[in-house]
Amino acid sequence: MIRPPAWLALSLSTALAATALALAPSPAAAEPEPAEGPEQIVNGTFDTGTAPWWSTANTALGLDDGRLCADIPGGTANPWDVIIGQNDIALVKDETYAFSFHGTASPGRVAKALIQLPVDPWTQFLAVNPELSVSGNDYSYTFTSPVDLPNAQVVFQVGGSETPWRFCVDDVSLKGGAEPEVYVPDTGPRVRVNMVGYLPDGPKNATLVTEKTEPVAWKLERDGKTVAEGETVPRGVDASSGQNVHSIDFGSAEAAGTGYTLTADGETSRPFDIDAGLYGELRTDALKFYYTQRSGIEIRDDLRPGYGRPAGHLGAAPNQGDTEVPCQAGVCDYTLDVRGGWYDAGDHGKYVVNGGISVHQVMSAFERAKADGTHRDGDLDIPESGNGVPDILDEARWEQEFLLRMQVPQGRPHAGMVHHKIHDAAWTGLPLLPHLDPQKRELHPVSTAATLNLAATAAQAARLFAPYDAEFAARNLEAAKRAWAAAKADPARYADPADGVGGGAYNDNDVTDEFYWAAAELYITTGEKEFKDFVLASPHHTADIWRERGFDWGNTAQLGRLQLAAVPNGLPDRARVRASVLEGADKYLAVQRAHPYGLPYNPPDFDWGSNNLILNNMVVMAVAHDISGEAKYRRGVLEGMDYILGRNALNQSYVTGYGEVASKNQHSRWYARQLDPSLPNPPKGTLSGGPNSAIQDPVAQAKLQGCKPQFCYLDDIESWSTNELTINWNSPLSWIASFLADPRPAGDVKVTYTNHGQWPEGFNTQVTITNTGKKAIEGWTLRWSFLGGQKVRRHWSAELSQDGAVVTAKSERYNRVIKPGASVTFGFIGAEAGGPNPRPERFVLNGALVRATR
Repeated sequence: MIRPPAWLALSLSTALAATALALAPSPAAAEPEPAEGPEQIVNGTFDTGTAPWWSTANTALGLDDGRLCADIPGGTANPWDVIIGQNDIALVKDETYAFSFHGTASPGRVAKALIQLPVDPWTQFLAVNPELSVSGNDYSYTFTSPVDLPNAQVVFQVGGSETPWRFCVDDVSLKGGAEPEVYVPDTGPRVRVNMVGYLPDGPKNATLVTEKTEPVAWKLERDGKTVAEGETVPRGVDASSGQNVHSIDFGSAEAAGTGYTLTADGETSRPFDIDAGLYGELRTDALKFYYTQRSGIEIRDDLRPGYGRPAGHLGAAPNQGDTEVPCQAGVCDYTLDVRGGWYDAGDHGKYVVNGGISVHQVMSAFERAKADGTHRDGDLDIPESGNGVPDILDEARWEQEFLLRMQVPQGRPHAGMVHHKIHDAAWTGLPLLPHLDPQKRELHPVSTAATLNLAATAAQAARLFAPYDAEFAARNLEAAKRAWAAAKADPARYADPADGVGGGAYNDNDVTDEFYWAAAELYITTGEKEFKDFVLASPHHTADIWRERGFDWGNTAQLGRLQLAAVPNGLPDRARVRASVLEGADKYLAVQRAHPYGLPYNPPDFDWGSNNLILNNMVVMAVAHDISGEAKYRRGVLEGMDYILGRNALNQSYVTGYGEVASKNQHSRWYARQLDPSLPNPPKGTLSGGPNSAIQDPVAQAKLQGCKPQFCYLDDIESWSTNELTINWNSPLSWIASFLADPRPAGDVKVTYTNHGQWPEGFNTQVTITNTGKKAIEGWTLRWSFLGGQKVRRHWSAELSQDGAVVTAKSERYNRVIKPGASVTFGFIGAEAGGPNPRPERFVLNGALVRATR
């Protein structure tokens, strides 16, 4: 998640205070005269030539058939590289203005029209993106000025094009006295549903927006036939939306099918499906998002049709590249090769603390489901597909390699620490493909937070990659231990909150949570006493860390707690840790049950990236289900997804390509179709950040003042505070989709896994499958996974094979049938991997999940 550039993030009051001296007249100067009459633009019809209009030096103004025209040069990177404008426009506070013009472009082009502060921080009072055509169109907008300002600017920013084009404008007008334009979002039918659909055996809830206070009838229909019916449950006024709402529970409908609709109070919902396989495709698409976020590699159009582009930031002009990046002035005297990794969000920056939680959750999605067979080699269609490694790990490696490159080499000051981030020296505009970014790239100072993010993810990667690439695993473990030692030696080196030029600051002045997370990962991987002792002594280990607002890149103690609960390990108080996860999940379930829209998140104001926080609260519920098997937690996760996919106040899905109405204009420099029709929208499976009560960007501020939390959102590429996309928002989406695409639990079976200790050849293990049901099991296949690089050497009473960390045991002819109440036992000798060898806790028997017993 990128924080806003400083020149955009400043409030108007702060911005005006910062420029007061620049704007105020000297004592001897006369007060500026207000513009005469209602028209604020001088010579907007160009009857008297081009004055007082001006342009940047790279283009010249002229007249063509009574219009102002200019030939716009190609080869510029940013919209503001070519500007045509007029100064000294007087604005009156609280006055509403009508701004209009006629514009043409040859060939067609999206331009930017702004009314703004004329000096840094260039605060925008109106920012629009007219799509200009060759034939020309009339454009009109209204805005209310928040300030008294004698010398605002009206500008057309027309740079940022690879190729030349011609721009013409006429009849430019700015007049006060306009009627304020009230933004009213199109929320469609008042019955709000998960537009993607519901699982046959899962909860099925909807929300009706109505003025009625008594129950009303509802009916569920498919193909013109009523499938189910009942009455709504009035819930009163929902504080997060300001709407009077009723709940609808149609969970009794379990028949799979497409095109269901729900009708209540004279309104019919958008269509949805009931289907057991709803989340498999979303899991894949949410993970495929990362390939097109890659830096330092060509994105192949044959793998992502419509998204192909040259490699970004490899030093090919106009790029200055990431292969030999210097530090900011005064920070270091060396350069680093920090190519690769994922672009953080819709910009070209790469940030360790955001990359850390992102790659962790991607790897975690794989780790929890290793035995399930749901993440395979070839399932993401990436360049590495077919190399024998699950694609999800190949994708994670692309980011993890970058994180390793950000570590300070031996022999340098702060050796073992990690640079906080790398990005452009100055902000760039939209749209701008990565390979066309001309900015100088800079390494920023090291930070303890970044160092601990590497310690955590590298420790995790060490165990996950051990079965596939022992050298890479060892490299990660060595880097993790170096980072841990460096962080302990320098525990309070924080990122500068003012370091926000060209990229977000990502500052965090409490890294005790990162210490806890890193210690937990190192302990799980190594079992070493130092890390166990640190975990047990950390105040985060026993504190109530389940924030109402969820966890994120700046609050990572939850990651340590969840990992210790979910990944097999020998922590002495692990039972208490697991119980605490259930307590956290129960807390979020209580919030969800009280919320008329079924949200496990309900602060009085919604945060930046609220959708990601909602999903992370759902991760807590999902882990609670994994360790307890209690259905209520899985039901809570499913209901939370309803909000993400359409059961919300705006009646829209926040995932591109999922649902009849879905976000598609997320803030991005290369998924920028809204600004350049030749570019694509974000790929299917991309999550929008979602409602943000702070509405920091000018587009949101112009339309959403006073919005209730759920309404603080615009699907507009310029609304970077409500509609951003980021790697750490898609990571919980992919994690949750993976969880919901799990195989279903097996009801009447028990697996006992017993390690009988070390023999001369390795560890001796016996596995027993017991049929506790009433029907015979006719043939069986059992899968489980090791923690890291353990290997099966020899086996008996079953056919065993191993792929990475996953072991598959198949019945022999003589023991293929397990009668009710009977058991079969097989065994194997395994080779240790140099670290802990905990008992597996997740088994898959004939495609169904089984939890182990001792």
